[in-house]
Amino acid sequence: MPVEAAPAQPRRRIPRPWQDRGGRFSPLRAAVLALAILPGALLLLDLAAGALGAEPWKAATRQAGALALQALLASLAVTPLRFVADWPKAATLRRMLGLVALGYAVLHLLLYAGHQGWSLGAVATEIALRAYLTLGFAVVLGLSVLGWTSTDDWQARLGRRWKRLHRAVYVLAAGGVLHAFLQSKARADGAALLAGLFLWLMLWRALPGRWRAHPPALAGLALAAAASTALVEAAWYAVATNLPAARILAANLDLAAGMRPAHWVALAGLCVAPLPWLRRAWRPPGRVERGPPLGHGARRS
Repeated sequence: MPVEAAPAQPRRRIPRPWQDRGGRFSPLRAAVLALAILPGALLLLDLAAGALGAEPWKAATRQAGALALQALLASLAVTPLRFVADWPKAATLRRMLGLVALGYAVLHLLLYAGHQGWSLGAVATEIALRAYLTLGFAVVLGLSVLGWTSTDDWQARLGRRWKRLHRAVYVLAAGGVLHAFLQSKARADGAALLAGLFLWLMLWRALPGRWRAHPPALAGLALAAAASTALVEAAWYAVATNLPAARILAANLDLAAGMRPAHWVALAGLCVAPLPWLRRAWRPPGRVERGPPLGHGARRS
């Protein structure tokens, strides 16, 4: 008697970026997605309108690279936001923001090809010969691997290896920041700011679990990240431009000279610090207080 073939398993439907896992429209995801892709749309409109100066493709390439790094850092900020603000829904945004970062990274590469007159040979030669372009291309490839394996199916297929693979995002973010420094050369304010935000995100993950939503600890973290930003900026200018490091550090102590990247990092960090207090003040009556987030032995991400 012939054995009947097992019925084919229905293929799992992948939600749209603006939908939750149940396939329902999510106003939060839709709003974040719109805000994330709007700068890229405006950038392409400016490029088409010739509103980007004498070298529009070069300017567009740099702006797309900055947007890729900003989206990548935003994806890394999801976990701190989730616990500092006691907002579990923030975790649902991580994958989407990571894919937005990948999209901007690919756009960055495509715009660079346009800057080279769409000559793939010239693009490949430049990537092979220039270290900062090699680094940037490696970051794009790495983000592509993480984007391809970001689905639930790949997570189930890889098991524990999936988390180890996706921890490479920290290395890729550091590589992207270094690429920004190497590309900026003599004017590195933007790269220094991105480096400072990245340092805050990494230092937050290094905090003991009980301190990760502790306002005084977060205030200290803001100052530590700002000081680290000033040191990184001074070291970069000293190496890349031969400017004295002491002069650069002194500029961070003189507010009359204008806001430096370290100041913006300190300001951002100090704005985050009181969020746990504000969240507790606004907690609905009757809600059970949870223990300290990410306490001893808790999983980190």
